[in-house]
Amino acid sequence: MTVQTHDFEADTGKILNIVINSLYSDRDIFLRELLSNASDAIHKRKFLGQTEPKLLNSSEDEISINVDEKKKTIEIIDTGIGLSADDLTETFGTIARSGTSSFLEAIGENTDNKDAAKTLIGKFGVGFYSAFMVAEKVVATTRKAGEDDTLIWESDGKTGYTITSSSDAHETGTSIKLFLRKDAKEYADFQRLKTLIKKYSDHILVPIFVTAKDAEKEQANSAQALWTRSPSEISAEEYSEFYRSSLGAFDEPFITLHNKTEGSIDFTNLLFVPKTAPFDLYEPERKTKVSLYINRVFISQDVDGIIPTWLRFVKGILDTTSLDLNVSREMVQNSPVIKKISKSVTKKVLSELKKKLKKDETEYAAFWEQFGKVLKEGLYEDFENREKIAEITRVYSLKYETLISLDDYIEEMGEKQDKIYYLAADTLKQALSSPHLEGFQAKGVDVLLMTDPIDAFWMSQMISYKEKAFLSISRDKYDLSDLDDEAAAEASDDEETNTIAALIKECITDLVEDVKPTTALVDSPVRLVAGEGGLDFNLERILKAQNPDFEGGKKVLEVNCNHDLVKKIPALSLDLQKAVSRMLFEQARVLDGEMPSDPQQFSKDLIALGNAL
Repeated sequence: MTVQTHDFEADTGKILNIVINSLYSDRDIFLRELLSNASDAIHKRKFLGQTEPKLLNSSEDEISINVDEKKKTIEIIDTGIGLSADDLTETFGTIARSGTSSFLEAIGENTDNKDAAKTLIGKFGVGFYSAFMVAEKVVATTRKAGEDDTLIWESDGKTGYTITSSSDAHETGTSIKLFLRKDAKEYADFQRLKTLIKKYSDHILVPIFVTAKDAEKEQANSAQALWTRSPSEISAEEYSEFYRSSLGAFDEPFITLHNKTEGSIDFTNLLFVPKTAPFDLYEPERKTKVSLYINRVFISQDVDGIIPTWLRFVKGILDTTSLDLNVSREMVQNSPVIKKISKSVTKKVLSELKKKLKKDETEYAAFWEQFGKVLKEGLYEDFENREKIAEITRVYSLKYETLISLDDYIEEMGEKQDKIYYLAADTLKQALSSPHLEGFQAKGVDVLLMTDPIDAFWMSQMISYKEKAFLSISRDKYDLSDLDDEAAAEASDDEETNTIAALIKECITDLVEDVKPTTALVDSPVRLVAGEGGLDFNLERILKAQNPDFEGGKKVLEVNCNHDLVKKIPALSLDLQKAVSRMLFEQARVLDGEMPSDPQQFSKDLIALGNAL
């Protein structure tokens, strides 16, 4: 017999302290977490046994709970796959979850903040560690299927843990014995445990038996998969409990989708759209939270293509009888059955989101704030569903100063407006201060402000929505006079405006592609727009972030020839004409979120203009 002593990893110790000291109001969850782990271990053994029959259990699988009220102990025993020494270290010695550091930063040092701790813990999951909310010591005895050694893991949840290797016989699987804290002795009650199992773990497919010294062995759960029951028989509370207990959620579901589809492909889906985004929503390697079952046997939780990446926040179960259990994981992922199921489920989710938008815009707005950026990835990636995603997309309206739908925008368009005007910018504040908006504001024409990096890409891919073309007011050509009821009167003589534009162009010909007069400006003297076939500053900045060697093209400087400063340029000396022209060019860059192209010359021009005043 050998004994190894280990310290907890730093992050593990910190999170254990939070779990033990901050989640007292939800201590019941320890049981559902441990039972869920036991169930997963049994399903894993069954799955691996499809290709390695020697791993299968020769008898019926079950989870047993032995409770000793006098000694204040609870022992949970499963017939699952078991754990090796490496498994014990990885599973019980560390918290192998993405975003652990972000979690610790978010919770900070304030472990008294129970509500915050509860919410954040829920996003990362604590699984096995929840045992320490009620136990002062935990002993796990395990033997992995196909191996001979029995391993004993023991810890007080504070100083670290020991792993002891023993030659003593132990059935394949794991037993976890909890030595209850004095303030948690109520859990060593036979009836209390049965009630908690019925409440939190009734849906677990494996039978759960409870045994006490003075009571007979009793099955505490129905062992019936929730998704196999008729939706009309399931209460909202049961759905919510399944959502929390099986899927590790701590919020209420925003949408619940429970459907059975029959035909060329048979499958049942029980899916949930959350209200709150997890911390790792934007992690590049984040896996789907939709588990695949084949005829109620768990297969995998990370089957590629089972749901689009832009719906990666959806959680739940997909169970099909249209695949064989002995099919390999690679064949499952590439199966046309999975592709058809994914296509059907995607349409169902989009349909339910559209219903939510129409039913309660306020509630949908809260959902969009959490998941809108991810949904918009679908506008760029998913050609087939692009129009449907656009129907539930919300965008910021300049006119109404709030988020609206694209349909709302189209309904508000004037009779002569045939395009959807938008402006892409890094931030809303930057967009609102842009000179590009002045002409539209003066005419009361709404502009959509796009401030997420993905916006520039999906707008270029989509081109139009419901036969209305998208038009970038910082890149595309347009004439606002087309929107007037009568032809707009010329603001100034064409010859004069062309002369001023030509003069400015001569002064900064090396900085711009062209200089043109415009009637799209009201208060500002100039603005920069994309050249012929070019890109606006916003998209160029995104491309530069991806490729530092990317160089943007020269822009066209549009000039408001009615502006007082612009009118004065012809009367200035040649040096001041050049200084003012350069200053106007740099001002336009700054208003588009750029730095001056030549800071030193910019400073010299400022000084020259100051001396001339």
